[in-house]
Amino acid sequence: MKFEIHHKDISTRARAGKFITSHGEIETPVFMPVGTAGTVKAVHQRELSDDLNAQIILGNTYHLYLRPGIDIIRQAGGLHRFMNWQRPILTDSGGYQVFSLSGIRKLTAEGALFSSHIDGSKHLFTPEKIIEIQRTIGADIIMALDECTPFPSDHKAAARSIELTHHWLERGFAHFQHTEPVYGHEQSLFPIIQGSVYKDLRIRSAGEICSYPADGYAIGGLSVGEPEELMYEMVDLVTGIMPEDKPRYLMGVGTPVNMLESVAMGVDMFDCVMPTRNGRNGMLFTSRGIMNMRNNKWKDDFTALDPDGTCFVDQQYSKAYLRHLIISKEILGAQIASLHNLSFYLWLMKEARKKIKEGVFDDWKNKMIKQLSERL
Repeated sequence: MKFEIHHKDISTRARAGKFITSHGEIETPVFMPVGTAGTVKAVHQRELSDDLNAQIILGNTYHLYLRPGIDIIRQAGGLHRFMNWQRPILTDSGGYQVFSLSGIRKLTAEGALFSSHIDGSKHLFTPEKIIEIQRTIGADIIMALDECTPFPSDHKAAARSIELTHHWLERGFAHFQHTEPVYGHEQSLFPIIQGSVYKDLRIRSAGEICSYPADGYAIGGLSVGEPEELMYEMVDLVTGIMPEDKPRYLMGVGTPVNMLESVAMGVDMFDCVMPTRNGRNGMLFTSRGIMNMRNNKWKDDFTALDPDGTCFVDQQYSKAYLRHLIISKEILGAQIASLHNLSFYLWLMKEARKKIKEGVFDDWKNKMIKQLSERL
């Protein structure tokens, strides 16, 4: 994978660039819609590519491993062919899902032993097995197995956690180097920096993780319940250590405001379930602020969802119509809201790239953050 930085903002650490994969080029900063089980919920692949122009989507190793299973994906010729998606894919390591299964998993130096949430069957994720699974899935960017430290964690527990993540990375990276892609296209392995909200641990983890000659690096273990101020403090600290010439991926973050603040700190890649999950529940993100479509105030508002026209669906449906669909629990309501939110997130990152190139990112960001924080 080749990564290029084309423009840098003069007032912040924001940068606009491009990285090239076997399935296409990706302009950064970029938001990646989450397609957990080989599908972005309520959104057709045609809409993702033709209407939203999503450059890359994310799949989930844990969920794909359990269902439909790696054998099915291998028989299909990889996830790209299985789901009929021709653009880049990133798969996470499954570490976050194992983290969320804290009641039915056990972590050891060997790996993560857990019980399936589907049928209770036992499985062991080792660093090597995670590489093999993601080789078979065939994603362009794959993640190393890590332990996502919960919040709050005391310093001792967080220190043990990063040591386990570093031990797993040593084994996983070696296995990655000694194996080949299954389907002929190149794959890049991104290691993950951990350390909870402790500066010394984040610095230690960033130094260790970034010593590996990877194509890019990720920041994990944030947006797990800690205050936003602490999240920003950790992102600012770690991006100051990470290599300039490699993409930086902030995992699982976040709101539009979170993304803009993190872009200013030098982050290049984001993913989050909020656009689709919140959309299905009636929350819309717009350029003027956040709307709860269940509110009575929208029932006779026949204006466009976002009058500024940031999203391709905005001029097709009114607030009143979408509220009716959401209240009535119509499937189309979830579809329209998901399309709107994804379209807005992708528009926001496109605008960020544009403003960085124009040299006005900082002023634009500060103005947008005020608008995006409003509850309409």
